[in-house]
Parts: sequence; structure tokens; C-alpha cells
Amino acid sequence: MTGPARRLRSLPIRARLSLLVAAAVAFAVAAVSVTCWFVVRDKLYDEVDDDLKSSVIVLQPEDFRQLTASCVQEPPDPDAIAPRSKQYAQLVRSDGRVCVLPYSAAAVGVTGGDRKVAEDPDPGKGVFRDGTDSDGARVRVLTTAVTIKTGPVEGVAQDYAFVVALPLDNTRSTLNELALLLLLVSGVGVLGASAAGLAVARTGLRPVDRLTEAVEHVARTEDLDVRIPVADESEDEVARLSRSFNSMTSALASSRDLQQQLIADAGHELRTPLTSLRTNIELLTRSEETGRPIPEADRKALLASVKAQMTELAALIGDLQELSRPDTGQHAGRARIVAWQDVVESALRRARLRGPELTITADVHPWYVRAEPSALERAVVNVLDNAVKFSPAGGTVEVRLADGVLTVRDHGPGIPADELPYVFDRFWRSPSARALPGSGLGLSIVARTVQQAGGEVSLTRADGGGTTATVRLPGAPTPPPEVP
Repeated sequence: MTGPARRLRSLPIRARLSLLVAAAVAFAVAAVSVTCWFVVRDKLYDEVDDDLKSSVIVLQPEDFRQLTASCVQEPPDPDAIAPRSKQYAQLVRSDGRVCVLPYSAAAVGVTGGDRKVAEDPDPGKGVFRDGTDSDGARVRVLTTAVTIKTGPVEGVAQDYAFVVALPLDNTRSTLNELALLLLLVSGVGVLGASAAGLAVARTGLRPVDRLTEAVEHVARTEDLDVRIPVADESEDEVARLSRSFNSMTSALASSRDLQQQLIADAGHELRTPLTSLRTNIELLTRSEETGRPIPEADRKALLASVKAQMTELAALIGDLQELSRPDTGQHAGRARIVAWQDVVESALRRARLRGPELTITADVHPWYVRAEPSALERAVVNVLDNAVKFSPAGGTVEVRLADGVLTVRDHGPGIPADELPYVFDRFWRSPSARALPGSGLGLSIVARTVQQAGGEVSLTRADGGGTTATVRLPGAPTPPPEVP
């Protein structure tokens, strides 16, 4: 990158926009001014050329013979010619010799074109050019073939060309004044365009300034409640950027609130098993330190309690790790086509081990989904564990998978209608179930896994008592059979 380009990129956007507007206007004004100057110049020169054409005379034979006989190089008295009627007229021979007419103001410089006209005259054609007189003044010159009036028919002198000229002082003065005027107008236009560009840049970038201030405020204070006001009817790029920023800060604020809530809930849930675990361990330690043995039955009960609390802590930590995983990215990379019926069968075997006193019926039909296998199995296990935990002894749990819909119905006490909206919240537990083991995260993990797979889950009160959990997942193409 060149030096000027690097310096331009280092300028603020407002300054760059102003410079670009000024440069564009300067280019446009310069193009218009130059075009205007050339048009006026051509028009003025056309007028001078018309005057030159009208000043061409037809020489009589006597005048021609007299002029060629005397053939003076300078006019007799150039000072006698008035400036306003200043004209130039002379004959040019093919060898370059000049014969100035008596009323000519001065001699005009001869060029090769003049001699060429004298050598090969064309009575119907004239040659225009710019030239200078003997005093150095600029003149407009017309060179034509000499026409001699000899009678009814005109003849042409073979060795002479007739040169007439008019001064260009007024024309050049007019063009110089026009150039100065156009230069002044262009300068004023560029300055005005620069000022207008700066004003437009300031007005157009004001929303960007507000966005920058908001971002700097968030970076400095971590205040995610900042919002940028946006008109509802505005649909330009800045408005879209402002709306995106507001959506981003809202999402970040919600994520931070959820994170803080998760930490607070996790700390609250961890406190109970840790307190109970510490109490039991202290009792065992004090017994060892004091030498006063705990009765064997009580000791076994304490060790069983410690083991149960350790298991509960491990399950809680596993659930927290599952919830800490991102909703997208890693999950999308591990998803593949899964035979959901196999996942359900595997989860049923684990559920029967956890509730041997229950009757678990199953009606499972093939269905393939795109999901992460381990996460999907954990979700199905959580649904079945929930049904096993709330089923009465000797009860029945009915499981059915058909057409992408998994239903798990238990015959337990059911969930009150006013508690149904909260069953998928993290760490939420029904007041009637707080005495039962669990972390309150199982159904949250189910909802998260099902949503990642593009499905939906719901819990409803079953007719005749109990709860029905319904999981719907979209189907995926059936994988081809494996070649043995």
C-alpha cells in the first residue's frame, strides 16, 4: 500500500467521506469548466472566422498588377489604422515573398501552409490558423487562393495566396476572463462541496457515533442494559446495525443472567449434599480420634449415606457439565443418523435395573433421527428415570415409540397444573419431590437435547392420574445396510 493510500486509511471515516465528496465534486466541476471553456472558445473563434470570410475581397486585375509590382513588405503607415478596425491583408507568393496591402496594420508571419495554397490553389477552400504579426501580436489567419476579376468569368492567380487576419486580443482576453471566472466558481464549488460533505458525513455517521459510544460504554462498564434508539420505520444499514447491537446486548445480558442463576442454583444445590457429607465424615473422624466406636449399624448407615451423597454429587456435576456445553458448534459436529429405537431399548434396560419392582411395557417401532447418540440416550434415560422415580411400588410405566413420537406414561401422583410451566427450568423441583434424590437438571437436559435435534418435548397430566412425557423428533434418511 502506497504512502498516500495508507495516510488516507488512517483518517477518520468522516474525514475520508469529506475528501471523497470534495474530490468527486472537484472532478465534476473541472470537467464541466474545461468543457465550457472549449465550447466558448470554439464559438468565439467561429465568429472571428466568419468575420475573416466576410473580409476576403476579389481583386481587380489592375489592383493585382499594382500590388505585385510594388510588393512592399510593411504597410506605409500602420499607426494610421484605428485599433478597433485593425486588419491584416497581404499576398503571399509560392516562394514565400509577401506583398502587404496598404490598409494592413502589419505583416503576418508566413507558414508553409500559405505557400502550399499559393502553389496549388483551390478557390473554394480556405485554411484557418493562429499566427502572429510582425509586432508579435496573436492573430487569426485565413489563407485563400487569389481570385482576380477579369470579366464575366473569374480566374485564379497561380502563384499567389491571399492572407487576411484579425487580432485575437479581445478573444483571448475574453477567454482569460472566462477561465478566471470558472476557476473561482470551481474553487467555491469545491469548498462548498467539502463543507456539505462534512455536514452530510456528520449527520450520516451520527448513529455510528452513538453505536461506538455504546460499545465503548459496554466495554468500559460491562453494562449490557444499554440500548440504541432506532426508528421503527428505518430500514437502512445503520438501523439494521443498531438493531443487531441491541439484540446482541440483550442476548449477552440474558446469557449472563442465566449463567449467574446457574452458578447460584448450583451453589445452592451443592451446599446440601456437601453439608451432609461433611457432617457424616466429621462423625466418622471424631469416632476415630476419640476412640469411641460408632455402633456397627450406625457406621454402615453413615457409610451408605456418604456413598449416596457422593453419587448425588457426581450426578450433579455431570449434569452441570452437560448444561455447560454450547448449544451449537460441538453438538452439530457430533450429530449423525441414529436408530432411535436402539437408543430407547438401551435406555429401557437401564430403567428396568433402577426400578425392578415396576412393570415397564414397551412398544417400539423403527425411527431414524439426526442427533448426538450419547446425548440422545441420556435424554431418554432422564425421561424414564423421572417416570420410575415417581411411579408407586408395583406400578406400570408405558413406553411407546411410533412415527417419531416417544411417549412415556407413568401412574404416579402427577404434576399439578400450576407447576407444569416450570418443569423444564434448571434446578426446579416440585415441592412434593424435594425429598427424593435428584438435582433438578434432568428435564432441562432433556429439553436442551431435543431442541438441538430439532424436536420438541412436553409434559402433560395423564387421564386417570400420572404424567405423560412426549418427545417428537424429525425423521432422517434411513442409512444403507452395512455390507458384511
